[in-house]
Amino acid sequence: MPVRAAAGAQASDLQGETVICRGVEAHTSGPMIQVGQEAPDFRAVNAKMEEVSLSDFKGKKVILNIFPSLDTPTCALSVRQFNARAAGLENTVVLCLSMDLPFAQSRFCSTEGLDNVIPLSVFRSHDFVAHYGLRLADGPLEGLMARAVIVVDENGKVNYTQLVENISHEPDYEAALKAAQ
Repeated sequence: MPVRAAAGAQASDLQGETVICRGVEAHTSGPMIQVGQEAPDFRAVNAKMEEVSLSDFKGKKVILNIFPSLDTPTCALSVRQFNARAAGLENTVVLCLSMDLPFAQSRFCSTEGLDNVIPLSVFRSHDFVAHYGLRLADGPLEGLMARAVIVVDENGKVNYTQLVENISHEPDYEAALKAAQ
């Protein structure tokens, strides 16, 4: 991907991906992880304010549903869809990752009756931001996550990625679920 500059950054500082955010071009903080790579471990925070790591799910297939905020219709829909569609997958967990505070994530999932996904906040997860390259570096949602899905196999290898080009669009659920089978 070409080098892009965010507000206050030099062009050489960013080598991120390009997405459409609220009708304008926006850029991520770095390149997205690629299929075949080892999924870097990261820490996120659950509703009890406990740290949870990707490595806590070693031996399971993990679908990482990454999005800007549950307070947007498409993000909320993606969590509902993965909750319903991934329920029947064996040895698979769905981690829903956003910058939303853990309290808001928990409230959303409780109100919606969603118990087949695990909401996790990456609001203080510098390792996720650094290794996955999905924080928006500019644009209207700067500082939040881009919409993406990553599937990690039981051995910790990435076997599927999708960076949703237009953040207002839903991810390809079928492709992600197929990759997790």
